Amino acid sequence: MLELLQSITISRASQAYTPLFRWTITDGLQRIDISLEPQAINAQPTDVLKHIRAVSKPGIYVLLDFHPFLDDPVHVRLLKDICIRSAEINRQIVLISHTVKIPQELESFCARFDMALPSESDRATIVKQAANEYAKDNPGTRVKVDPKAHELLLQNLAGLTWADTERLARNAIYQDGAITHSDLPDVMQAKYELLNRGGALQFEYDTARFKDVGGLTRLKAWLQQRRPVFRGDESAAHLDTPKGILLLGVQGCGKSLAAKATAGIFGVPLLRLDFGTIYDKYHGETERKLRESLKTADVMSPCVLWIDEIEKGIAGRGGETGTTQRVLGTFLTWMAERRSKVFVVATANDISTLPPELVRKGRFDEIFFVDLPADNVRTSILAIHLANRDQSLNNFDLDRLTTATDGFSGAEIEQAIVSSLYAAHAQNEPLATDHILAEINQTRPLSVVMSERIAAMRDWAAGRTVACD
Repeated sequence: MLELLQSITISRASQAYTPLFRWTITDGLQRIDISLEPQAINAQPTDVLKHIRAVSKPGIYVLLDFHPFLDDPVHVRLLKDICIRSAEINRQIVLISHTVKIPQELESFCARFDMALPSESDRATIVKQAANEYAKDNPGTRVKVDPKAHELLLQNLAGLTWADTERLARNAIYQDGAITHSDLPDVMQAKYELLNRGGALQFEYDTARFKDVGGLTRLKAWLQQRRPVFRGDESAAHLDTPKGILLLGVQGCGKSLAAKATAGIFGVPLLRLDFGTIYDKYHGETERKLRESLKTADVMSPCVLWIDEIEKGIAGRGGETGTTQRVLGTFLTWMAERRSKVFVVATANDISTLPPELVRKGRFDEIFFVDLPADNVRTSILAIHLANRDQSLNNFDLDRLTTATDGFSGAEIEQAIVSSLYAAHAQNEPLATDHILAEINQTRPLSVVMSERIAAMRDWAAGRTVACD
């Protein structure tokens, strides 16, 4: 910003030339448009404002990180005096900081400017400069560039400042002297850490694969159809970018795993929004945290935004009804107006508490219902969890296990296998079908314990949602 102001000042015609000054609490006031010996004067905020008010010549005064001193009524009055006399003496004050809260009595004298972030061509220039620096530091070598990885790198650096873009580009190149796909996870992780200082989002790049998810065949096919569009393939440029899905269903049947696998099939990072960290006791803070989290998701695009158990965040929280309604309104407005490639995957267990504004057609591309797994799906779930624990499927009677787990969710099947492994280890025996059957027979699945609620859930979903299988 200072370099921009210097270039503007120097480029002006001589008759309109205006001196440029910089102030910091550490160095005081210094002139920076010409080369002068440093003269640290008026280091204290009150002194520098009195000095500016007393000067009878034009000037531009850049005050860096002055925001902590705007609460002082003396400083507010001094700034107002300077502004009121601006018609007589052309003195302009520029406040540069990460945040500036202007007192209400000064608002009418102010104009706000947000510096544009580097464009795609700017980012390409930054990456090229970093590559040239590497070649200069390592004579006789050139940076090896994978064209597709280079394109994705430029895309993933979007939304960062010039300095942060330079740093991440340099880190990616200097790590191995190349721009490859292996650089992208580290870049996205670093970008996330720069952006998500509020802590409401959790980042995970290593997402699940759909081969690790049993069943959900209709959902898998639906996502596969939309993958080229979301990834920006030229052949699908005329189609609308998919917005997201809502997954309803029985607990433990794979909704969360499906959300993780969605990011895997799209080949993009996964962000998880935790509503529990957003709600704040102070008025307005909850909505601010949500807006910042959604803004971070926009900057991280393309990505998948996973909102687990969304009903707990927007379906009423006792005395916080007003806050909940504002949160819902903020979220729905963002969903309707966003232009970034953020694919929302929201999961819910309690359908009855979801507000009608959320589940109506158009909010999500589709609403899927995840039911208890059928026979063939339970077989595949058993095979997945046994194989993940290095068990040979030839040693097990999958048909007996499939029959015995009727009414079990995927999570309950997995837990039965985990418990049986402990039992077999305690008996110093290899895991066998009988060990798993013993654990299954001791389990009362959710479909039995909460049969009435699950039946009501199925009745509601019939005709309103699309079955995942």
